[in-house]
Amino acid sequence: MSRAQERNRVRISNRSLAMHALLMGLLCLSGRMLMAQSSDAAHSINGQSAPGTSGPVPTSSGDFSRRLAQFYREDWEGTLPSSPSPAKRGLASPLDSPPFPSSDWSYGGAPDIGAPDGNVYPVMTGLHAEAARSKLYGWVAPGLDFSTSSQTNFPEVYDQTPNRLELDQALLIYERLPDTVQTRHFDWGFHLSALFGTDYRYTLAKGYFSTQLLKHNRQYGVDVPLEYVDFYFPSVAQGMNVRVGRFISVPGIEAQLAPNNYIFSHSILYFIDPFTDTGAIATVKLNDRWLMQGGITAGHDVAPWTSDAKPSGTACIDYTTKSVNDNVYLCANGVNTAKFAYDNVQQYDATWYHRFSRNWHVANEAWFMYQRDVPNVAPQIAHPLSVQSGVDGAICAGTELRCLAQEYAAENYLEHEVNSKLIVSFRSELVDDKKGQRTGYATKYTENTLSVTKYIGSTIMVRPEIRFDHSWDVRAYDNGRASNQFTVASDLIYRY
Repeated sequence: MSRAQERNRVRISNRSLAMHALLMGLLCLSGRMLMAQSSDAAHSINGQSAPGTSGPVPTSSGDFSRRLAQFYREDWEGTLPSSPSPAKRGLASPLDSPPFPSSDWSYGGAPDIGAPDGNVYPVMTGLHAEAARSKLYGWVAPGLDFSTSSQTNFPEVYDQTPNRLELDQALLIYERLPDTVQTRHFDWGFHLSALFGTDYRYTLAKGYFSTQLLKHNRQYGVDVPLEYVDFYFPSVAQGMNVRVGRFISVPGIEAQLAPNNYIFSHSILYFIDPFTDTGAIATVKLNDRWLMQGGITAGHDVAPWTSDAKPSGTACIDYTTKSVNDNVYLCANGVNTAKFAYDNVQQYDATWYHRFSRNWHVANEAWFMYQRDVPNVAPQIAHPLSVQSGVDGAICAGTELRCLAQEYAAENYLEHEVNSKLIVSFRSELVDDKKGQRTGYATKYTENTLSVTKYIGSTIMVRPEIRFDHSWDVRAYDNGRASNQFTVASDLIYRY
C-alpha cells in the first residue's frame, strides 16, 4: 500500500486512547518535582535573572485548581499582571508574539540564541512553580472541516478527514531551555514531548512506534516527536548550541506543533517534505546577523537502528539584515547518496522573510527534493518492483524499472497584524510532484488559503480558514475522483 493510501485510511484505536490517558497522567507525576525546583530556580545566575522568571506574573493563591482557574480568568479578562520583558542579546525582535507564532525570524535545530525564556504557563502557575527552570506545558487542539470531497482531503493536512471533528493534537511537553542570554558559563537544556491525536502520522518516524501507522494504519496514535538535549557553549563565537536527539527537520516556515504555524491546515509543500530527524546539529551564532549550522543525522523520518538509516549531512546558513526587515535561511538537508529508502529525500530549501512594517510581512519558501533509483509503479510495468509499507514508488517513463523522482515547490504567506489578538493570513503555493513519488499522483498542485487567527487571552487560539486546491495534470483529490477541492475548516488550540 502506498504512503498516500496509508495516510488516508481511517481507523480508531482503543489502545491509543488508553496510551493517551497514560501520557496525560504525567501531569500529576511531574508536579511534585516541579514544585521542588521552583524554590531554588528564581535566584540569579552570575548576576543575571534565570530564564522563565519574567513575563506574566499571576497573583495566584489557594490550591492547584484555584490557582489554575485564576490564571485563566485573568488571562481571558486581560488583567494578568506582568513584569518587564527580560533583555535580549542581539538584534531587536521584528514581530509581535502573540499574535504571530514567533517574535523572531525562525530557524530550526536550536533555541533562539540570545533570547530569554520569559514564558509562564498555566499548569506551572497551578503548581506554584512559575520560577522553575524546567517547565511542564502543552495544549489540546481539535479541528473541524467541511469539504467538497467525501472520502479524503489528502494531500491537504492536518484536516485530512473530510466533514468531521477530530482531535488533531493533545501534546504534553517537559523542557528546560538553556540560558543563552548570558555569555559566562556553559548551560544545558532538554525537551521531552508526547503527542496523541490524528497528527501523529505527520510526526511519526520509522522505528519509533511506527507499526501503529505502517502496519495497522490507525486513525489515532501516539508519538514522541521531540526528544533531545541541548548543550550551550557561550565561548564559541557569540554562542554555540549543540542539539543531540530527535528534532524537527530544520528548514521551513511550517512546523509540526500546531501553535507554531500561521494557519491551521498545512501546505502540500510541508506535507511532502521531511518531518523529523535523529542525530546531532550544531548552531553557531557568528554575530548578530550571521548564523551557521552543521549536523549529521540517520536520515529523514527513520530511527538510527532501522535498515533505512543512512548517515546524512545537514548544512544551513542564516542571515538577517541590520534593520531586521529581511531574513534569508538556506539549507541542504539530509544529504547522502540519495538511494531509494524510506523518506530518503535530498532536500535543498530556501526561506526569505521580509517585513514591510510592524503589522505587515511576507514569508516565502522554495525547495527542490529528489531520490534516486525509485521503483517504477506505472501501470505499463508488467512486473513492478515491490516497495515497502508507507512508501510510494514513482511513475517513471517507459518500461524502466527504476528512475529519478523529483519534486519542486514554492509558497508565499502574506501576513497582517490587525491588533495584538488578531491576524489575517493568505497562503498560496505551487507543488510539482513530477513522478508522483510523494503524493501518489504525477501532477502539479496549486493551493490558496485565507485564514484568521483570533486569540482569547494568550491561552486560546481559534483559526478559521477557507481553502481551494487544484491538481492540474490528473485528478488527484478525493482518491482520484476530482481535480478541485474546496474546504472550510477551523481548529481551536487550548493551552495548559
